Amino acid sequence: MRTLVIIPAYNEEGNLGTLLQKLSHHNVDVIVINDCSTDRTVKVCIEHNVKYIDLPNNLGIGGAVQTGYQFAAKNNYDIAIQIDGDGQHNPEYIPHVIKPLVEDQADMVIGSRYITMEGFQSSFVRRVGIKHFSRLIKLLLNQVVTDPTSGFRACNKSVIELFSKTYPTDFPEPETIVTLIRTKQRVVEVPVVMNSREMGISSINKAKAAYYMVKVSLAILIDYFRVTNKEIVEST
Repeated sequence: MRTLVIIPAYNEEGNLGTLLQKLSHHNVDVIVINDCSTDRTVKVCIEHNVKYIDLPNNLGIGGAVQTGYQFAAKNNYDIAIQIDGDGQHNPEYIPHVIKPLVEDQADMVIGSRYITMEGFQSSFVRRVGIKHFSRLIKLLLNQVVTDPTSGFRACNKSVIELFSKTYPTDFPEPETIVTLIRTKQRVVEVPVVMNSREMGISSINKAKAAYYMVKVSLAILIDYFRVTNKEIVEST
């Protein structure tokens, strides 16, 4: 199955080279979405002979990732894998993440650090957000998702097509999970071990984390109740 790794990157020159070197040992195509970086991100891609899309404006994580899905859809890939450019996602788990897709047991697979609880468990602020979204998804959809903010994910062709057309802009992972579960797509998790960021600084600080948690929660609730009310009206 034709598999594409999508790497959104903003000023990740310090981490990207090591990640690309590790990915070279896997039978996958790679596309780096350079989100208007001001460092050597593009030069690192050129040095490793990796394809990249150089965005003219900074679109943020949602726009960068959707650009990758649009590339995957246009080029008829069977599987698309998201991997962050900061080096926290270990490519050695790619076979584990895509296995449920290959065996047609899932439409999207999430690499979760909270199944075996090994490796880097994220910052305290991020863990608060993770628990919040996990509880919200369980409350609304009655499905347990242990790591709803994980950016290590793999999707089949139908989800690639969906994400190429519509994708949230900010902190998109929890919102897209809700969309897929609500539309009866099969979302499963597999255990992975993540690394801590070695170089650079995360773009999500405490203030942004609080803002995103409120914003994404409201977006999830509005979408959920809008669709629920529509289904009630159509059934009467």
